[in-house]
Amino acid sequence: MVTRVLFVCLGNICRSPAAEGIFRRLIDEAGLADRFTIESAGTGAWHVGEPADARMREAALRREVTLTSRARQVQPHDFEHFDYIIAMDASNLAHLRKQAPAGHHAALHLFRDFDPESPGDDVPDPYFGGAEGFEDVLDIVTRTGRSLLAHLRQERP
Repeated sequence: MVTRVLFVCLGNICRSPAAEGIFRRLIDEAGLADRFTIESAGTGAWHVGEPADARMREAALRREVTLTSRARQVQPHDFEHFDYIIAMDASNLAHLRKQAPAGHHAALHLFRDFDPESPGDDVPDPYFGGAEGFEDVLDIVTRTGRSLLAHLRQERP
């Protein structure tokens, strides 16, 4: 049984591609790549077709993670295709809840609800900050990704 996970932020060039790349590495390391489909998207369309922000790609490469996704916007069919749609912040989660069709399949969650250190917090958007913001996001998505993976393995052994 394949579990389908979609990570969502605003423009799909910083936080959600980082979560996608880190989570993909975590499932690869756990030998579970065949049990997951992982993607990312944005609630906005500003960057559709673009790669992840260069600063995020560089920060991820320093951790030996290559971000290969291209930005796309969340589509109505995502709510049926994915089992979990996980928002990087409360604003995007609210947007997803408004956009979700009635009776949709996907479970909607805030990413940091799975964070053992700061449950319920937003993943900060590093776009307008310095290099340290990208490193902080990678720390958060790595720690929270591990916890999310443990949760999903319990729900879908």
